[in-house]
Amino acid sequence: MPFTIVRHVATQLAAVLAFSACAHAQQPSPAALSRATERLEAWRKGRVRVYMDDFGELKRFRAANASLKPPAAGEKRVVFFGDSITEAWPLATDFPGKPYLNRGIGGQTTSQLLVRFRNDVVALAPKVVVLLAGTNDIAGNTGPISLEDIEGNFATMVELARAHGIRVVLSSVIPVHNYTPPSELTFPRRPPAQIAALNKWLKDYAAASGCVFLDYAAAMSDDKGMLKRELAEDGLHPNRAGYAIMSPLAEQAIGRALAAK
Repeated sequence: MPFTIVRHVATQLAAVLAFSACAHAQQPSPAALSRATERLEAWRKGRVRVYMDDFGELKRFRAANASLKPPAAGEKRVVFFGDSITEAWPLATDFPGKPYLNRGIGGQTTSQLLVRFRNDVVALAPKVVVLLAGTNDIAGNTGPISLEDIEGNFATMVELARAHGIRVVLSSVIPVHNYTPPSELTFPRRPPAQIAALNKWLKDYAAASGCVFLDYAAAMSDDKGMLKRELAEDGLHPNRAGYAIMSPLAEQAIGRALAAK
């Protein structure tokens, strides 16, 4: 067999093996999926009172919002809006001296964020909102939801922001990994293929609607398309190394949003 053909066959085989390894890495075992689902159901049962009494958790920031003064002249206020990844972000440390407000609530889905968007974003009169969400929708935190309905929630929040002169930074969903024991409880409910599909829509929608797209996924993924092992101990929530990557990307995106016509 000619050498060129052998080399071509070897290249094709290597590609197939690499794809198979990647696909295997992204597939949770049935046992891991079962454990993760049981944990989710137990967590959801503990949230029944919240969902029934205050679905959007409007009470969470009510006092803080009431005590907040209107933006000063020339102030470029920014609201970081999302779930636990936003909530755990030490904005004062990573953006010292900046008028950036954290309005993240752990566990929330886009359906809940939409409920509180007026109170926790519009009423605060920011110049920009940095929206990071979607991973908990995919996990099913507030029940099953289609990709189309997740997209609709994002689109409605963008439309609300635009109606009030607020510029929008749409962040990609951060990828996940299954490289550590703790990740067995977070990874199985968040299929990488669904994250990739939502991120593609977010990128396309941002381009079509004039939002700034903030691509955390591209900067934080390894060669398998998974979250880099060193960026999260539990496969989901960024550690300090993760936020160190995210912070300058967010600052750049905010700058682009402020500069946009």
